[in-house]
Amino acid sequence: MRKLLISALLLATTMAYAAPKYGGVLVFGRSGDSVSLDPAHATDGESFYGSKQVYDTLVQFKLGTTIMEPGLAESWEVSDDGLSYTFHLRKGVFFEPTKFYSERDELTADDVLFSLNRQLLDTHPFHKVGGSYKYWGSMSMSKIVKSIEKVDKYTVKITLNKREAPFLSNMAMDFASILSSKYANALMKKGEAEKLSRYPVGTGPFVFQKWVKDDKMIFTANESYWGGKPYIKKLILKVITNSSVRAAELKVGSIHVMDFPNPEEIPTLEKDPNIKLVKQEGLNVGYLALNTEKVKAFKDVRVRRAINHAINKEGIVKAIYAGFGKPAYSPIPPTMWSYNPDIPKYTYDPEKAKALLKEAGYENLEFDLWAMPVVRPYMPNARKVAEAMQADLAKVGVKTKIVSYDWGTYLSKGRNLEHDACLLGWTGDNGDPDNFLDVLLTSHAAKIPVSNRAAWKNKEFDELVAKAKVTTDIAERTKLYKKAQEVFGREVPWVTVANSLVVEAVRKNVMDFKLDPMGKRIFNKVWFDK
Repeated sequence: MRKLLISALLLATTMAYAAPKYGGVLVFGRSGDSVSLDPAHATDGESFYGSKQVYDTLVQFKLGTTIMEPGLAESWEVSDDGLSYTFHLRKGVFFEPTKFYSERDELTADDVLFSLNRQLLDTHPFHKVGGSYKYWGSMSMSKIVKSIEKVDKYTVKITLNKREAPFLSNMAMDFASILSSKYANALMKKGEAEKLSRYPVGTGPFVFQKWVKDDKMIFTANESYWGGKPYIKKLILKVITNSSVRAAELKVGSIHVMDFPNPEEIPTLEKDPNIKLVKQEGLNVGYLALNTEKVKAFKDVRVRRAINHAINKEGIVKAIYAGFGKPAYSPIPPTMWSYNPDIPKYTYDPEKAKALLKEAGYENLEFDLWAMPVVRPYMPNARKVAEAMQADLAKVGVKTKIVSYDWGTYLSKGRNLEHDACLLGWTGDNGDPDNFLDVLLTSHAAKIPVSNRAAWKNKEFDELVAKAKVTTDIAERTKLYKKAQEVFGREVPWVTVANSLVVEAVRKNVMDFKLDPMGKRIFNKVWFDK
């Protein structure tokens, strides 16, 4: 009996710690398609889902955390004055050949200079290819970065104009991905430079094979990947816009990972013996941005406060997030350091909303309310959120018309401030409050193409955020960011809606799938337990 017990324990231990297996095709079911595969031009999570499989950055975050670790740069040094960063590249890293580019070029400093200088220098041949560099612009990187220089074949020096506390974290973001300079130049010579956004060549864990618009992307494992060969042989990112259909496909095994199940579907999925749920408190915020540039009424803080009081965000979170979110009050999530729990909280108060609108002279206010067409981690169903807001606003005499477009158009029009008010949100890119406050709410981010969808400009807020950026002391930065949140709470250019719990539904034979706090979907460590 004792021998049998020991054998059973050994078997259980072996099964619990089974070695990862190679092989298999993993299908990831997602709610929308990418807009671009050039991460320097993209701003949406769906696009980064694709580009992240192909490209690497100089530094990166350890999977599942906000802890920095080496990427394409195996090491780096920072000068004593904090103005120079020297990156030492890994040797023997290659851009993997594809069907459309057969060369196997080694990664060198030239690739880093190409990838970053095309965004920095308006004289660069690729500076105007593919449109504006939205992340680079919204983060004022051209004001931060003075120069990017090649020291030798495997060494790059980046010099800053001023100290920038989150700079190293910024270099782990997708816009700082390293592309092949030789491939880009080959496209330019053929007059096909625009193809860089649809046919990527990278050093990443997977090699791009095919993109069928609004259907699927196909990647194969990069067997020479510097970070270790991926376990799965092929990765398919499958577009299935309807959440119920995604859930049905997961149950029958047609897909293996389901992005963003609707909250009401989760209890059923949880009961399925072949499905498991992976959960993580999101580094995100969903919001309604009030366009203070286009709508005259939104310039009046009394109107903005009235709209905040008119909308029952607690009711929205309860009905639409179904327990997988919490009402949001700050522009940064509670999981982010420097979060200020003491800023003004606009409780649901229709009578107060009516009084404020009357005082401001806008008792008959009308505006368009834009709703995203895709599921996002910070908002499981934007249409339903818009409908709830519409009903709440009607109770205080405000008429709204719900408007939507396809995802790419929605983002493009929003960046051009064509909306009156738009639902959107943000998942942190680098684990730093600056990535929310500076990118989404400062005056410089309100210049078209905007990332500040409210087009709100406040000198006091700008000065607090700017001071925090050049301060390396975390305690001091925390004080500054808390004060900035107080200004936001007083001025309310958004209706903050919710901070969500991110949930992915996964087939039980899919092992080691982890959620990334920055919202990426990473598959090179995932394997099938057959």
